[in-house]
Amino acid sequence: MLQIDVVILAAGMGKRMHSPLPKVLHPLAGKSILSHVLDAARTLSPAKICVIYGYRGELVRQMIGNDSDLTWVEQAQQLGTGHAVKQALPYLGNKGATLVLFGDVPLVKHDTLKALVEKSSEDNLVLLTVELDNPTGYGRIVRDPVTNCIQAIVEEKDTSQSQKKIREINTGIMVLPNMYLENWLDKLSNANAQSEYYLTDIIAMAVNDGIRIETSSPASDWEVSGVNDKIQLSVLERVHQQDIANKLMEQGVMLADPARFDVRGQLVCGNNVEIDINCVFEGNVRLGDNVKISANCILRNVVIADGAIVHPFSMLEDAEVGKNCRVGPYARVRPGTQLDDAVHVGNFVEIKNSRIASESKINHLSYIGDTEMGKRVNIGAGTITCNYDGAFKYRTVIEDNVFIGSDSQLIAPVTVARGSTIGAGSTITRDTPEGQLTLSRNKQISIAGWKRPEKNKD
Repeated sequence: MLQIDVVILAAGMGKRMHSPLPKVLHPLAGKSILSHVLDAARTLSPAKICVIYGYRGELVRQMIGNDSDLTWVEQAQQLGTGHAVKQALPYLGNKGATLVLFGDVPLVKHDTLKALVEKSSEDNLVLLTVELDNPTGYGRIVRDPVTNCIQAIVEEKDTSQSQKKIREINTGIMVLPNMYLENWLDKLSNANAQSEYYLTDIIAMAVNDGIRIETSSPASDWEVSGVNDKIQLSVLERVHQQDIANKLMEQGVMLADPARFDVRGQLVCGNNVEIDINCVFEGNVRLGDNVKISANCILRNVVIADGAIVHPFSMLEDAEVGKNCRVGPYARVRPGTQLDDAVHVGNFVEIKNSRIASESKINHLSYIGDTEMGKRVNIGAGTITCNYDGAFKYRTVIEDNVFIGSDSQLIAPVTVARGSTIGAGSTITRDTPEGQLTLSRNKQISIAGWKRPEKNKD
């Protein structure tokens, strides 16, 4: 089996991004452009992945992480693509082949790269090419008019008038045989309009050396689209989201509008899932069968079981939602929360680091934090678990079949025993006895003769 090394060119500044952030670190679908390229490279299980970095290189390394499968190679001066690949030579194998990728071309697919690599050998060179209706700005693939064999790649600024009409363009992605690579790179010249060492000049050298040159093409042109400015980044964002949406709809997911839908991580859906407009899914999100996500919701690292409904304008993060739960509208379910089956969490309710057992209801305007709540509990509107004393967090325990009246405060640490009823407006500071009514209220009085203050009419 042919050994494959990967070199990713990621040294550029990206002036047209108008940002101090290196171009390859700009986000697309929730992660950096370069991370998308690395994910694609890793699907091939290469022997080596060399990342050529330059502008603000320490930030690039910090943001991507020093994973053990990455070799970071600095290109102190950006003198062209050929010069960039040459920096990686000491780290590449003597045998096998090297796949060259670009850190600003984020959407190339595994199947495209696999097909490219499968055509490669130690004795040929394989190019990824596409035909464009408007090839302006790209290097042209120049073929022999008789044999149709590739003769060279000519960069846009060096093309003749006849070559400008060629529609087949070089994507820059190619697989090069390692045994010839050092010799070819040493022969590169910067005698061109850009005064740079073009990697594409290797093609003419390969022709002269009698090396067979083959081509492969992606399923979609957008796979090889690069990012040079934020307009192009926004275009690829929508292309990527539409691609995700199409795959989900092919699996049976009902999307109210695929154009108003964003996945910034991984979304896995069961059968008969419905997702309304303007929903954002971040990190790893799993939706079970018959789940319905209403409009304008944000879900981050969430598991939602079968039959649950999330009503509009709700945010769920690092949480688990059981079967047939109802959440929202306008609910916030914060990290560390577990909702068992058939729990109701209503409007303007916030829950944090709590377990809510089955069939319990928190329907209105409440905060439940650091709480262990039993089954069939009813929480009245305006209830607060007071879990923080300014320095430490404490837990509240609410056992099964408890009824808590509206506008109550539970001062943790405290246990509300099984079957207890808490009268509305109570502040509970001590554990309550099982099955009894507990309340704490000031005596209600009325003051005769009292008059409401009035403004002076003069």
